[in-house]
Amino acid sequence: MSSQIAPAFTLPRDGGDTVSLADFAGKMVVLYFYPRDDTPGCTKQAQGFSERADAFAAAGAVVLGVSKDSVKKHDKFRDKHGLTFALLSDENDQVCEAYGVWVEKSMYGKTFMGIERSTFLIDGNGQIVREWRKVKVPGHVDEVLKAVQAHQATTT
Repeated sequence: MSSQIAPAFTLPRDGGDTVSLADFAGKMVVLYFYPRDDTPGCTKQAQGFSERADAFAAAGAVVLGVSKDSVKKHDKFRDKHGLTFALLSDENDQVCEAYGVWVEKSMYGKTFMGIERSTFLIDGNGQIVREWRKVKVPGHVDEVLKAVQAHQATTT
């Protein structure tokens, strides 16, 4: 999917507003998809992005997290962990499908549909310039931040 135009979207977010990719024209967007609010890996990942929010902002990027959880669940997750970026609710899978992260998974011999933990770096022109699939949480936020900083350095 790299070097493709990022699929446009508008989704409800924590706090009740909506967020569109178009809201960030001219800015880099780190769009990350995660399976579920308040699970150990998802919490660690969200805390990592939140702790590095200033560094992402300094590099000209905004972070958006997406899962199928409801806005109400996102509000609880945000408040419980002091998260500082928008959590978007894709309850009908449309954005997950558009980005190819709604996939068949298996656990303990059972197959089911779920979100593949994935991150996309979208440049200010709406192009996907980097993607990470089947993300492992340890070290991921730092890797994404380095990619954002490197991309900023090549475009300024």
